[in-house]
Amino acid sequence: MAIATSIDMLREPVPSVAEERNLETVEMTINMGPQHPSTHGVFRMVLTLEGERVKNVQSHIGYLHRGAEKLGESGDLEGYRKAMITLDRTDYLSSLLNEHAYVMAVEKLAGISVPERAEYIRVILGEITRINSHCMFYGAFGADAGATTPYMYAFALREEIQQLFEAVGGARMFPNYYRAGGLREDVPQDFVRRVQAIVDRALYAFDDFDNLITANEIFLSRTRGLGILDQTRALDLGVSGPLLRATGLPYDVRRSEPYSIYDRFAFDVPIGTTGDCYERYLIRLEEMRQSIRIIEQALKDLPAGPTMGNAPKALRPPKGEAYVRIENSRGDFGVYLVSDGKSSAPYRVKYRSPCFVNLQSLNDMVIGTYIADAVVALGSIDIVLGEVDR
Repeated sequence: MAIATSIDMLREPVPSVAEERNLETVEMTINMGPQHPSTHGVFRMVLTLEGERVKNVQSHIGYLHRGAEKLGESGDLEGYRKAMITLDRTDYLSSLLNEHAYVMAVEKLAGISVPERAEYIRVILGEITRINSHCMFYGAFGADAGATTPYMYAFALREEIQQLFEAVGGARMFPNYYRAGGLREDVPQDFVRRVQAIVDRALYAFDDFDNLITANEIFLSRTRGLGILDQTRALDLGVSGPLLRATGLPYDVRRSEPYSIYDRFAFDVPIGTTGDCYERYLIRLEEMRQSIRIIEQALKDLPAGPTMGNAPKALRPPKGEAYVRIENSRGDFGVYLVSDGKSSAPYRVKYRSPCFVNLQSLNDMVIGTYIADAVVALGSIDIVLGEVDR
């Protein structure tokens, strides 16, 4: 599904460096971050500038190291379950999506089955999580481009979603709700009504999002033709998610390697053509609409029944290893687990973080642009530093 909008006719070629007036400048190095609102967390960019044009950028990470993987390898009888406490705090905007990957890895390792009702609820909550995360992107990316109103629009919808998470899991950001074999407990009795209310609200909200900035002249001039990443380079870097799909490659783990029950739902995978910041924005906007399509289908077919399968209270999977990948809000997220067959905690835990991998594309996007454009390019990657550093 190629992204097509009425603003395509407004596209104009971006002036090349040769067309601009040459000025005599002095090369200098400046520091942005690690505590700066435009770096989306404790991330540091050291920019080498000639005038206001970026000649080089050095990325510095590691200011938020949590040791999530090593902490996931320790524990008592709750060892396999305790890993999710730290997992929620890595990409805290994709918490339930990442929980889904982790419990599927445990289920694969231990041969645990999952009831149908639990599968449907996982998909519904996962897609609502994707919408919640993209709302944050919408507000933050608007601010990166110079607009503050998108934050107000996005957080009105996010608040309703956060209240649903609180009702279901008892926490707004770190639900720790999924379990190997199903869910911690069944959803509240008014779950379907509350989800349907969010669906109805979201459909209007997405139109408001679109009308506010999609065809705005300032937003267009700040994002079109900026931060272009071609498909070959994206594949070389291992980029995934909206960044990769903006290059024209329709790779989405939900469609390319279906997991859970995603093969039962009809949805489109939006793609771009130029791989610039603007198309990354458009793709995320369309992905929210596609998530609504999935949620509506899942609500319609949501079965009754138990929400927990045949998982034992004390998990000690047989000796072996398992790898599971999912499509989280930022791309291909993977969980690798190794069991020694004796311990109640994994022998090895490793996460494949799309935020960490996608961040490698920053140099390709920023070098040759202006310092103000570097802020927009970084925002278009949509990183969460808790997952970059883990």
